[in-house]
Amino acid sequence: MPVEHVKADADAARVTELLQRDGCCIVDRLVEPAALSRVLEELEPWMSRTASGPDDFSGRHTRRIGGLIARSPASHPLVEHPLVLGAARGLLHDATSLHVHLTQVIAIGPGETAQPVHRDQWAFDFFPFPTGYEAQCNTIWAVTDFTEENGATRVIPGSHRREDKLRFAHEDTEPAEMEAGSVLLYTGALYHGGGANRSDSVRCGLNLTYARSWLRQEENQYLSVPLEVARTLPESLQKLIGYARGAYALGYVDDLRDPLEVLRPEKGRTGFGDRLLGDSSGGDA
Repeated sequence: MPVEHVKADADAARVTELLQRDGCCIVDRLVEPAALSRVLEELEPWMSRTASGPDDFSGRHTRRIGGLIARSPASHPLVEHPLVLGAARGLLHDATSLHVHLTQVIAIGPGETAQPVHRDQWAFDFFPFPTGYEAQCNTIWAVTDFTEENGATRVIPGSHRREDKLRFAHEDTEPAEMEAGSVLLYTGALYHGGGANRSDSVRCGLNLTYARSWLRQEENQYLSVPLEVARTLPESLQKLIGYARGAYALGYVDDLRDPLEVLRPEKGRTGFGDRLLGDSSGGDA
């Protein structure tokens, strides 16, 4: 079963529908490739000194560079892309809010072997979420073209409804091939893995992931983004990286202060009145 593609003018409801049905979909040429290339340009000081992974899962010929919110202003419009956020909120519609789970450039070099097929939600200590319950919504933006030869992400459409801790072979997967500027969206329960790179060039993708705000972030945004940098961000992005309560009484600071008030004291949002107990309307983060 191949991955379904939609055009860049698709609405968030359609993307959410495909995520619910197949666990994944590709939005073709959602942004100009140059917008993604600018992220790489800003990250070059870190990319050039980042080592490859230490094992087969992280990739012995793969470099992973994080901390994008602080290091790459060009990544911010991608993190807050309205179609992606709309689809993520649609998928996680019963959560009070969502937050950024991780930001990472994944550069798969020539000679890399296929990554073991896995679920990203296993990061939560392999907790057995109920079948059909989604903990996160993930994206991989194609900085370069993704082809089967250069290591396009391998996915198993529909596997988000399968049992947990299953094992799959390469033959069970489909390559998520797409042009630069496109984005693959997939759920935390979808079985997938990076492909083997049999080409002579680097396959580069931008991995931006969102999760329910009551779950711990895989990339600690409070330390990845220094406080002096966090204070300069737009309020919407401050909330998205974690400076917002995840539910009625989740994540407040000292005397019931909203975490955003730590960054923006003028907000004066002390108390819980803006978020009702039991509210799961999707929140503002």
